[in-house]
Amino acid sequence: MPTTETQTLEDLCINTLRFLSADAVQNANSGHPGLPMGAAAMAYTLWTKYLKFNPKDPAWFDRDRFILSAGHGSMLLYSLLHLTGYDLPLEELKRFRQWGSKTPGHPERGHTPGVEVATGPLGQGFGNAVGLAMAEAWFAARFNKPGHTIVDHYTYGICGDGDLMEGISQEAASLAGHLKLGKLIFLYDNNHISLAGQTSLTFTEDVGKRFEAYDWHVSHVDEGNDVTAISKAIEEAKAQTDQPSLILVHTHIGYGSPHKQDSFEAHGNPLGEDELKASKKALGWPSMDKFFLPEDAVNYFRQAIGKGAQAQQGWGKKFDAYKQAFPAEAAEFEQMLSGKLPENFAADVPKWKPEDKALATRASGGQVLNALAKHLHNIVGGSADLNPSTNTALKGEGDFQNPEFVGPAAQGAVGGIWGYGGRNMAFGVREHAMGAAVNGLAAHGGLLPFSATFLVFSDYMKPSIRLGALSNLKVFYVFTHDSVGVGEDGPTHEPVEQLAGLRAIPNLNVMRPADATETAECWVAAVEHNGPSLFALTRQAVPNLSRAYAKGTAANGAYILSEAEGGAPDVILIATGSEVSLCMKAQEKLKGYGVKARVVSMPSWYLFGAQDEAFRESVLPKALKKRVAVEAAASLGWARWAGDDGTIIAIDHYGASAPGDIVLKNFGYTAEKVTAAALRQLGRNAEADKEGA
Repeated sequence: MPTTETQTLEDLCINTLRFLSADAVQNANSGHPGLPMGAAAMAYTLWTKYLKFNPKDPAWFDRDRFILSAGHGSMLLYSLLHLTGYDLPLEELKRFRQWGSKTPGHPERGHTPGVEVATGPLGQGFGNAVGLAMAEAWFAARFNKPGHTIVDHYTYGICGDGDLMEGISQEAASLAGHLKLGKLIFLYDNNHISLAGQTSLTFTEDVGKRFEAYDWHVSHVDEGNDVTAISKAIEEAKAQTDQPSLILVHTHIGYGSPHKQDSFEAHGNPLGEDELKASKKALGWPSMDKFFLPEDAVNYFRQAIGKGAQAQQGWGKKFDAYKQAFPAEAAEFEQMLSGKLPENFAADVPKWKPEDKALATRASGGQVLNALAKHLHNIVGGSADLNPSTNTALKGEGDFQNPEFVGPAAQGAVGGIWGYGGRNMAFGVREHAMGAAVNGLAAHGGLLPFSATFLVFSDYMKPSIRLGALSNLKVFYVFTHDSVGVGEDGPTHEPVEQLAGLRAIPNLNVMRPADATETAECWVAAVEHNGPSLFALTRQAVPNLSRAYAKGTAANGAYILSEAEGGAPDVILIATGSEVSLCMKAQEKLKGYGVKARVVSMPSWYLFGAQDEAFRESVLPKALKKRVAVEAAASLGWARWAGDDGTIIAIDHYGASAPGDIVLKNFGYTAEKVTAAALRQLGRNAEADKEGA
């Protein structure tokens, strides 16, 4: 490059990103220096010339969102955050990947200021970014008015070869292209190197043509250090208002390293002390000392503080004018962003009586969701092409679509608004992308997003659910067809091990309600819960259970649904979901044997575990070891509640294809089997054999 004064400062700033990142990786003796060194120029260009943000207020609503989908290059992001003035001191960069630092190996939302979403598992950040862009489009459509634009921000990202190999990014890119999310722009660090070698071993497709087929705007930058060309490509991308954009920036992994540039050795390992020094010499770096930061470069990056404050102040004036012109809309906007719930949000939640018609919890769940949506106007979401089965359509609340595409006459349209202000989001058969996108919707702020599909397909969403839990995102993951009661579809569609696996995820509130009333209670608890919640709902109808003597609700996680009559219980029957009704019937049968049984409904292990010791003891006394736990799912984990001496009626094998009631009966899910198990707990084997025959 010509050595004008401005370009020399640019080179200095870009190399500051390179060597601050490489120094931290070397200091930790762990990490990925190749991406930060190769992608430094595009990151510098984006962050200093285009990205709208305020380092002193990372949560400012109208900031642009930046996603480092290639999260293994985390030191690039940490370097940017430190240099631009976020609350991330240099000492934290020196503690990269160390215990208790703010600079973990991969970016974590809520842990490091300025990190929008947790990335690292490749493709997840890409999917999150689609959700973030959907959220911006929704808020803009709902709240912007002529002459008053209060929502106007972009979602930018950097992705790598690994991101674009993963299937989740392909699902997400297809969805984004269909929705024409023009404010979504990704820069692709196209360096032709993955962790194990050259991409020519595995990845030789024409990525640009693939994204063109997804209806993305695609451009190329032939030289990854050409700031002018990168700027031009970003400008062109911003001009494409009806297409998301992918900019293929041809870079050199480990740029500047004499022996490791363009080598997979620069991908996942420190350069080594000698190679790091050689790289600094090759790029004319003025010091061999680690963490040397040129004052001119730091001062240039720190201009972001003043620019960010000015941008936020300008937005504040716009919003003040908006409040004057549209006070009702402004109040709703502020309420959504605050996360506070309206006092009456559950006012229209339906109630059921025992004599009411039996109802599948997927059906009652749909009724409750619609009732909540009347008062919580920021509930948005959709299913993986399963609205008729999951019952999750928000009736009359509109379809989130590009307003110029197809139109509200399309088959399957929910009805109401047709455009970005619609609250029903059609994800298509894209469970991977749906999981990541709803996480992005939640991470954006201001929305209460839900997804919906069958429980067996939670396996497709597991990585997203895990990251949602790790990030403590307020998301509602709705899963129906929750057991072998699915029936005719057979073992491929009948979940068995899924509940155990999902319950094993820390910080995830898994709820399997027993009937319509519990479904309503679970939904209200989920809305009030500060974190992710997951529903497992039945395909088959379940009876509405009596609560005449209940001591608690689903919000307690577990509670006494029906107490033993005539004194202290001899045995406790514990169940979740559709199996609770079996325990209620077994309780009646046991009375004929003179057995006093307590029925405990346990819709949420998570919420019950959060109760104080006194409440847990009142429901499951330690001294009462005669217990029967019943669930049409794997037994794994139930020993915690049934105890070492308890009986667990579970299914540790795959299901079968037949009508659901036949499948359940043949696998032993009957009141008679529960009664027999309780009698055996009490040593009354002959009677149990007769009962279970």
